[in-house]
Amino acid sequence: MRRQGVQLIVPEIAEYEVRRELIRARKARGLQRLDVVKESFFYAPITTRIMLRAAEYWARARQGGKPSAPDASLDADMILAAQAADFAATETEVTVASLNIKHLAMFVSAKPWRDIV
Repeated sequence: MRRQGVQLIVPEIAEYEVRRELIRARKARGLQRLDVVKESFFYAPITTRIMLRAAEYWARARQGGKPSAPDASLDADMILAAQAADFAATETEVTVASLNIKHLAMFVSAKPWRDIV
């Protein structure tokens, strides 16, 4: 789906984070709405290429003294950044809408929702 020239994408890692909390909180209606969102927008699955890039980002962030999560964490921010970077290779401009700009901006363009849509 496009809105004002912007293609809205649901990254699998973001859907996972929202879904797990809705399941934990037993929010059936929220899960139904999430399914509608997932079907309404372009859904970007996680691939091996994404995970390899995410591992590089995870290591580079730590090497630079700027880890975005505890060492034992899966670090969804690095997976999201890797997905955005993968899209950026083929799109004119890719910006991640997030509340966690600091960690994502190490590797990709990221802005708060209110500044994008």
